[in-house]
Amino acid sequence: MKLGLEPVDYIIFFIYFVCVAAYGFWVYRHKGRQNADSKDFFLAEGSLTWWAIGASIIASNISAEQFIGMSGQAFQLGLAISVYELVGGLSLVVIAIYFLPMYIKNKIYTMPQFLQMRYDGRLATIMAVFWLFLYILVNLTSIIYLGALSLEKMTGFSFMACAVFLTTFAVFITLGGMKVIGYTDVIQVICLVVGGLATTYLALQLLSDKVGTGAGVFEGLSLIQQKADSHMHMMFSPGEYQVHDGRGGYIDAYKQLPGLMMFIIGGQWIVNFNYFGCNQYMTQRALGADLPTARKGVLFAAFLKLLMPFIVVLPGLAAYVLFQENADAAIVGGITENSIVKPDNAYPVLLNILPAGLKGLAFAALTAAIVASLAGKANSISTIYMLDIHKKFFNPNLSEKRTVWLGRVAIVVSFLVALVISPFLKNFGQGFEYIQEYTGFISPGILSIFLLGFFWKKARTQGALAAALLSIPLSTLFKFQVPDMPFLNRMGVVFWICTAVHILISLAVSRGKDSPNAFQVDHRWFRTDSSFRMGAVAVCSLLLVIYIVFW
Repeated sequence: MKLGLEPVDYIIFFIYFVCVAAYGFWVYRHKGRQNADSKDFFLAEGSLTWWAIGASIIASNISAEQFIGMSGQAFQLGLAISVYELVGGLSLVVIAIYFLPMYIKNKIYTMPQFLQMRYDGRLATIMAVFWLFLYILVNLTSIIYLGALSLEKMTGFSFMACAVFLTTFAVFITLGGMKVIGYTDVIQVICLVVGGLATTYLALQLLSDKVGTGAGVFEGLSLIQQKADSHMHMMFSPGEYQVHDGRGGYIDAYKQLPGLMMFIIGGQWIVNFNYFGCNQYMTQRALGADLPTARKGVLFAAFLKLLMPFIVVLPGLAAYVLFQENADAAIVGGITENSIVKPDNAYPVLLNILPAGLKGLAFAALTAAIVASLAGKANSISTIYMLDIHKKFFNPNLSEKRTVWLGRVAIVVSFLVALVISPFLKNFGQGFEYIQEYTGFISPGILSIFLLGFFWKKARTQGALAAALLSIPLSTLFKFQVPDMPFLNRMGVVFWICTAVHILISLAVSRGKDSPNAFQVDHRWFRTDSSFRMGAVAVCSLLLVIYIVFW
């Protein structure tokens, strides 16, 4: 196996790059400029079919954090990391039943709009600032880091050169507005999924050739089960398995995935309900349709989530067995840096097993998906800053043209900040863990605010403000004062504290009366048709079977 790209790979990538860039420019010239107002630039309103909604949700969800970070944690932890995808699928079903009606029936299209309507402008502003910090310092930064890491391993160029390239490409796409992002997004992700499946197939084939008899991919699957039994369980117990921490030492696997406690305390549910149900970047894709269509789309996304372990987890498992068996010098050398095992290197190194030509296509597709994710996130940053901060506090009378221009400035500034910070993520050991842990500093408070705001009429602004302001300091306190507590458990504890504080303060303020801003809820909104119920049962059944087989 030869590391790096062949000339034909660079040619294919260049052709792909030119096609995507030219198509994005064409969309901007013909579909964007004639409607170049702020609403069109930031939101690009329009109804979608159910299959387009589902595909778009997953397209936005799939990025370097899944392909590089989650595959790296599959190398580190094993099959158990699939919990994020599997519970994500189940969470999408719950969101389709209970969250979507609350948004659609109350005509809510953005998350700050929900906070403004249900609570007040103070909370909307505080959360807008929180979201800006989260999107820039965690999401943008981690996507640039993981994307540059994968390109570095494939091409041999320096990390910063790859990071600058990804950032520049993403800026070009993002400056065209949401329509350019939306029109280029689906093509990029289709290519990425095809390239991901090809990598999975060839990784299992390589495992069969190097460790087995060369009988094929099914032998590769069998070898994973034989050679990596510790990596084939969905639940961990404290002290059961020690795994590479990405910093030259070992860590208890339970600390990353604390078995049943991540469900009982709620950390795993908080991750997924917050990400898919309280995140404008994800939910806005379903809010332009009627409720039945939106529900079918989200259910379709749930099925797609259940497929993701085949694409992102199996390559990491194959790389782990090849590494443990010392079966391929290039893989062993690529995953190890200065005698330190780096799990995040597993997927980028595996991409080099692809033959010339196909490797270039996979390289182009991976780059495009990373750029698409960066572009969508940066557009959300610009939208929140301009509509919820700048126009509220600095200049409410901005012209449409000036608003769009300043929105583009916000995009460039956010990318520059993330680019400067991204190299420091190497000190955090494992990229996917970094994303989940530091997103978890704010998500407990957010989810508490949304759930009580939806379903408890006595929830008041004072209680919601307390929950929002407590989330980060409480998370920081537990992280440094109780360092042995798994971060998923910490998220659950913080969520319940924030919720209790929210309830107590709201009761004290309301004196038993409903909030004047409470939503009027019709329980008929939560009824679903027979086809949705059948699909939901299928999702739950698949999840149950997986846990029974691989417990």
